[in-house]
Amino acid sequence: MHPELVTFALHLADLVRPLARAHFRTPLTVEAKADASPVTEADRGIEALLRAEIRRTYPSHGILGEEEGGDLRAARTWVIDPIDGTKSFVTGLPLFGTLIALAEAGRPVLGVIDMPILGELWHGTSGRAWFGEIPAKASRRRLSDARIFIASPDRFAGEDAAAVARLSERAALRRYGGDCYAYGLLASGHCDLVVEAGLAIYDVFALVPVVEGAGGVITDWQGRPLGPDFDGRVLAAANPALHLDALDRLVG
Repeated sequence: MHPELVTFALHLADLVRPLARAHFRTPLTVEAKADASPVTEADRGIEALLRAEIRRTYPSHGILGEEEGGDLRAARTWVIDPIDGTKSFVTGLPLFGTLIALAEAGRPVLGVIDMPILGELWHGTSGRAWFGEIPAKASRRRLSDARIFIASPDRFAGEDAAAVARLSERAALRRYGGDCYAYGLLASGHCDLVVEAGLAIYDVFALVPVVEGAGGVITDWQGRPLGPDFDGRVLAAANPALHLDALDRLVG
């Protein structure tokens, strides 16, 4: 990965962070999108600013964002989620982030997780990950010792709910929610598993280089890499052995 691309991704996070902070815990109009998820002027404003800066600097690159769409057809595409965790954002909870990824040939190769209110940032590329300027390293814990983050229970139904229950009951400690923040915590060794469903490309592409760069594994529930055709279900684990054990529990 060319250093200038890493520098630019971090610049993008710096650029939009003040806007997220300016809107946080202020009166906002919250609209419901077609999928019933919330969106605010902050989501749209941050994405617009990111798009403008990318187009100005790399006009040949593609852009795929949550609010304005796009695709992965370009050789290099920036995949952005302006506010990952809008429900947290609109309820005053500071556990939302801005996700910025660069994909090459449809595969995420650079990712940034920025937590604007907490002042914390992870980025990953070329098989390495950092928390700020500190190398990020995931844990070596086993399933019986694992600390697991699980998406809100209303994300799971039927066999998916049963599969998550099978996995959760084997872990040592469980927490719910967290959005992108949980993956940063995994990369830094504070938790060990994250399991979610109902996600989109812009929710996950930035997470992949961070988790993998820290020594972890992130796939769908069948163990396949996350790509344009994934089904929205994600399993991240701090190490390969833990990932295999967790997959076994999910498939029953």
